[in-house]
Amino acid sequence: MIKSIISKVNVSLLLLFIASGAQAKSFDYAALSQKYFAAWQQVQSPKATKQDLEHYLSLLTDDVGYQHLPYAANDTREPDGKKMLRKGMSYYLGIHTEYQVKLTNSAFGHNVIMIEYHTQAKGIHPDNGQEIIINNTAFEVLEIENGKISVIRHYSK
Repeated sequence: MIKSIISKVNVSLLLLFIASGAQAKSFDYAALSQKYFAAWQQVQSPKATKQDLEHYLSLLTDDVGYQHLPYAANDTREPDGKKMLRKGMSYYLGIHTEYQVKLTNSAFGHNVIMIEYHTQAKGIHPDNGQEIIINNTAFEVLEIENGKISVIRHYSK
């Protein structure tokens, strides 16, 4: 009897594993990568709007974790992660006077997308009114959960 129950549990777990593996394989990482990059590009543009920001945020889980070294070292997912990201990004929305970005590399694997891009931008910093000039390459590692981005790790100078 116990062997029969264990056997049924093992078969159920195997079927669940196979089904989740098939589901993971059918997920279109390339499409999400392109959609994310296009939304990111739009929120950085000089004419970025709150609607652009909301579109970008729609790709993220509500408890998204965000790490941007060296400024934000903690990538912990918090219940209000998206709300906090909205607040921070709203403050800087539309500060660029010039913005160009080029996707230079992307890859994906099990529940992870990596994008690399080069940015050239100018703008006025909202805190001190000083001109900012950006010319750097950045990596972003995006963790995926249920079709949405749950953790963003941003690496740049």
